Formats: sequence, C-alpha cells, structure tokens
Amino acid sequence: MPLNITSREKEPGVFVVSSEGSLDTNTYSILEKQVDSILEGSPKVVIFDMEYINYISSMGVRVILKARKVLENRGGNIVLLNLQPHIRKVFDIINALPSEQVFSSVEEMDQYLDRMQKKVIED
Repeated sequence: MPLNITSREKEPGVFVVSSEGSLDTNTYSILEKQVDSILEGSPKVVIFDMEYINYISSMGVRVILKARKVLENRGGNIVLLNLQPHIRKVFDIINALPSEQVFSSVEEMDQYLDRMQKKVIED
C-alpha cells in the first residue's frame, strides 16, 4: 500500500505530519523527505498523526526516532498521535526491550515487529 503524507504548520514552530498507508522499507523515504524538509527550519514540535498508518517497519520507526533525536538536540520534541493499537504495540515493544536486545539485521527486526503486530491484531 502506498504512503500518503501531508504536513502543515499548526502554529509557529509546531508542525503536524499526517500519514496514511504502510510505513515500511519501500515507503519510509517519502516520510523521511517530508520530515527532513521540516527539520531544515526551526521547529519546536513535530506531531506525527498516525491514525491511518496500518503498518510500520523498523525503517519507519527510524525516521521518527531520527526526528526525535534532532529535535531533542535543539530543545524540541516529537508527539505521536492517534496510533492504532498494533502500531502503539510496536513503540511499546521498542521502549520495553532491554538495551542488550540486539538484532542481527534490519530484516530480523522487521520480522519480529511483523509478528508482534499480527499477534496484537489477532488478540
């Protein structure tokens, strides 16, 4: 499924990035390009409205975490909004993983995230 991205400045320094579709290895660069464009300015907050994201891989997570790192270095932050339960589970899992958890490849991590999302949908 393709990824559609829209963004707008909600108020000075606060941007809302809305996404629809699958945020994966094939589509992450669309989001990355949009976010990088926003980060070229001086945003204080980037809000990721993910209401219509139906899947996220490690590459999609990477774009969001990269934005968080850039903004935190500037005293800003990101906000995740309207996450579907299986997308929220991905972020919960990543935050809950012990720091020594290591994946040997992006593919291995994507397989793990895929299994976790499917399990949440089935439950």
